[in-house]
Amino acid sequence: MMDEFRRANPTDVVNARACVTGKPFSKGGIAGRTEATGRGVQFAIQSFLRDPRTVGLNGRGDLKGASVIVQGFGNVGYHAAKFLSEEDGARVTLVVERDGYVANPEGLSVEALKQHQIRTGSILDFEGVRSFTSDMAGIEQRCDVLIPAAMENAIHAENAERIKAHLLVEAANGPVTFEADKILRDRGVTILPDLYVNAGGVVVSYFEWVKNLTHIPFGLMERRRRERRNQTIAAALERMTGKEFPGDMRDEFLEGGAEIDLVRSGLEDIMRSTWARIGDLLEAQPELGDYRTAAYVASIRQIAEAYEAIGI
Repeated sequence: MMDEFRRANPTDVVNARACVTGKPFSKGGIAGRTEATGRGVQFAIQSFLRDPRTVGLNGRGDLKGASVIVQGFGNVGYHAAKFLSEEDGARVTLVVERDGYVANPEGLSVEALKQHQIRTGSILDFEGVRSFTSDMAGIEQRCDVLIPAAMENAIHAENAERIKAHLLVEAANGPVTFEADKILRDRGVTILPDLYVNAGGVVVSYFEWVKNLTHIPFGLMERRRRERRNQTIAAALERMTGKEFPGDMRDEFLEGGAEIDLVRSGLEDIMRSTWARIGDLLEAQPELGDYRTAAYVASIRQIAEAYEAIGI
């Protein structure tokens, strides 16, 4: 698409890369774009659990040992499962795909399962775990967190009563029907809405657009300054304590931050600040009732304020 745009607009070559996002890195893309939606899912869950105003997971504010079921093992489901298990200590106990599901109460090795899927074209028959063919009932198993990450209307009026998750995180677009949403909320299931949860891809696409318009890679203007500052801090700590800076932390501390580090930091900041807006609005107007409604109201108000600012 970028090449066609340049061909159709030969006089607009300076900003042509900004006409489309999701490009390969060598063509003006940005580090972290592939993982962005799954990474945003992780940040959304973390934001919810860190908020003292929420119920968390039965009063817990983290995912250590929490059981997670993921429906859909494409780009979004895979990355969300990988980050939650490897970085947050969650147990991905079950993964559902269109041809069935695999389960292990002790937790699946997400990366090994992905490599098996790449080799065989299916998650089924993964070594050491149970496989269930052509059975979508996997999403109805008991878990702390359920992440529908593939299909619209995966949870509907017919199966909503059988969902046994405490927290439902909408990583797909529209995975819960209108009828199912009411059933789940009446049963006390907390739903984090797709409008917020799966915005990570769009956010990082915005970062890519900004990178293309400025023609400057993220971190170019400040990476070396950060490295020098961190070296000074490390040297000062060593001088004050008389001890060497821990070797297992030194390299990461001194490194000035690659583009992907800055992309992840920016995405996390947006996901956390957006959650704060949603939570603040629901706290101020509890009559809104749920996070989905609060997210829509917050978004519409922001659009209205933008129009009012320009006199429309």
